[in-house]
Amino acid sequence: MLRKIKRVVAGKKETDGAGVELTRVIGKPDVYDFDPFLMLDAFDHDDPGKYVKGFPWHPHRGIETVTYLIEGEVAHGDSLGNSGTITDGDCQWMTAGSGIIHQEMPQPQPKMLGVQLWVNLPSADKMTAPRYRDFTAADLPLVDNGDSAVRLIAGEFRGSKGPMEEITVRPTFIEVSLKAGGSFSFFSEPGDTLFIYIIRGSAVLEAYDDRVIEPRRAVLFTEGDELRVKAGPEDLLFLLFAGQPLGEPIAWGGPIVMNTKEELAEAFRELEEGTFIRKDQGPGGVAAGDVHRDFYR
Repeated sequence: MLRKIKRVVAGKKETDGAGVELTRVIGKPDVYDFDPFLMLDAFDHDDPGKYVKGFPWHPHRGIETVTYLIEGEVAHGDSLGNSGTITDGDCQWMTAGSGIIHQEMPQPQPKMLGVQLWVNLPSADKMTAPRYRDFTAADLPLVDNGDSAVRLIAGEFRGSKGPMEEITVRPTFIEVSLKAGGSFSFFSEPGDTLFIYIIRGSAVLEAYDDRVIEPRRAVLFTEGDELRVKAGPEDLLFLLFAGQPLGEPIAWGGPIVMNTKEELAEAFRELEEGTFIRKDQGPGGVAAGDVHRDFYR
């Protein structure tokens, strides 16, 4: 069954972190429609002044955060002692689990183009041990079919697998490049939530009377096992996300996403008391006073 359009979302301009301008494509009002995906922030800047203040030390619990750069450079550090820098085509995948404190600091570059995705964790795994992994562009398999090229971060496509496998929700996350006029098909489990975010070019969706979707839009699709996308008169670049819905209640406060208000209150109480990070999981050089409480996301 061919998937059809359910919603088209443009998002809204916001300023987050210590002063980063971004587009919040999906967020709190969309969580049940996009389950298990909580948030998608998009970055597209030529002016470093709009992003270099970054996201200084801040906490997370109950989610996974995924930063994917098409162009740019971002430095990471966390309470597990991990640190690293990603650049063009690289990806950071952080499982916050029971609690992690980290910072993401974009570095001045001619172009900053990429996204950050938040993936929810099921209740049974909200308090799992936190982990951090990063992948260079060379780690991400590329499936080239002539008029299309698919880069895999997580999930499978035509016999190839993305390197991000040790994750609870097991979502699909791929980047698709289509030459002008080219076509792309993707098959998935009928009940999976599936949406795309268009970076460049326009997408023509034949399942909806060849409706043309402009760039910087997210398109959420109905249930079905096949997605078809055609490129318009220009080359098309989009990201595709798919995953099985959790169907659980969501209690979201800033950087913490749990299932109940009580769990949320406990997390913030632990932050204030300095017990948020488990004793066997840090801290890696992050003091309580380093955490910026004035811009909890």
